[in-house]
Amino acid sequence: MRYGSVCSGVEAATVAWHPLGWEPQWFSEIEPFPSEVLAQHYPNTPNFGDMTKFKEWPNDRPVDLLVGGTPCQSFSIAGLRKGLDDPRGNLMLTYLAIAERYQPRWLVWENVPGVLSSNRGRDFGTFLGALGKLGYGFAYRVLDAQYFGVAQRRRRVFVVGYLGDWRRAAAVLFERESLSGHPAPSREKREDVARGATPCAGSGKPTIGTLMANAGTKLWLGNQEALSGDYHILSPIAFPAEMSGTQAASAKDISPALSVTHTTAVAHTLGTQCSWATEDGTGRGSPLVPMSTSVRRLTPRECERLQGFPDDYTLIQYRNKPAADGPRYKAMGNSMAVPVMRWIGQQIQMVEDL
Repeated sequence: MRYGSVCSGVEAATVAWHPLGWEPQWFSEIEPFPSEVLAQHYPNTPNFGDMTKFKEWPNDRPVDLLVGGTPCQSFSIAGLRKGLDDPRGNLMLTYLAIAERYQPRWLVWENVPGVLSSNRGRDFGTFLGALGKLGYGFAYRVLDAQYFGVAQRRRRVFVVGYLGDWRRAAAVLFERESLSGHPAPSREKREDVARGATPCAGSGKPTIGTLMANAGTKLWLGNQEALSGDYHILSPIAFPAEMSGTQAASAKDISPALSVTHTTAVAHTLGTQCSWATEDGTGRGSPLVPMSTSVRRLTPRECERLQGFPDDYTLIQYRNKPAADGPRYKAMGNSMAVPVMRWIGQQIQMVEDL
């Protein structure tokens, strides 16, 4: 499968689809840091840059699939819900124009759930209507990254289109079990997950008894927002206080991002006080455990793991020195979740092989 990618970011799609043997023909990214990440990881794949200038792109690299997550700010509350009146929102129509030019068999498009209600649904309806006019049958579904093996809630709308046949698109996004009214069983409930909660000193609010990493240190996870503000850690993810680090690391259904052996969880020396402070000062969020007067934020590597990327994927040489944390946080916050994209790719490959 040959594919073209727009609004490429740091290419979650390519990380996800490389094991399938799929090959990117071109990228389209304008931000300097993600563009440099692409240049260093994929030096043989051209970056065409600004997607609004697609008419100037060479036409000698045909693609079987077009993938892209056009900017979501105009369809989120943070973007004031301007929808198609915002130039960033109009990039979804540019995406369709690129599809019309290259005529790929498959389309994969991603956005925030707010697109479903933007302008009372008219914006999304415009997008789907244009897909139909281009000859694509389509299906769409909201998928949450937490059910694909990463430790964050990240709900996104995915639209899959197939030229001339909606049934193939539907076969990608909807498993036979769900279509027949027999959803897969939920994970087994375990009463001991929340065990060990005790009040914070002086607050009356609970902390979570979590796994011991070493003497005097506990691991804690909460709904802390990373600097990008675009994803949330699952909270609470807790183990019985008496569970050893080795046992916890091998516990069923726990993402590698939480394993003790990789030291990826939020860790602090446990003091006598805790607070319900939040990073943005708005009062939203869950308690953060202070260490002296500072708050332990997720590292860029932890954010990479939460999105399913390899460790230090974004730790490149940038402007003649190792990349700073800020651009790495932003790149991960704007990216798609790799395991979700891998599942979609596997589903497409399954349909192709029929």
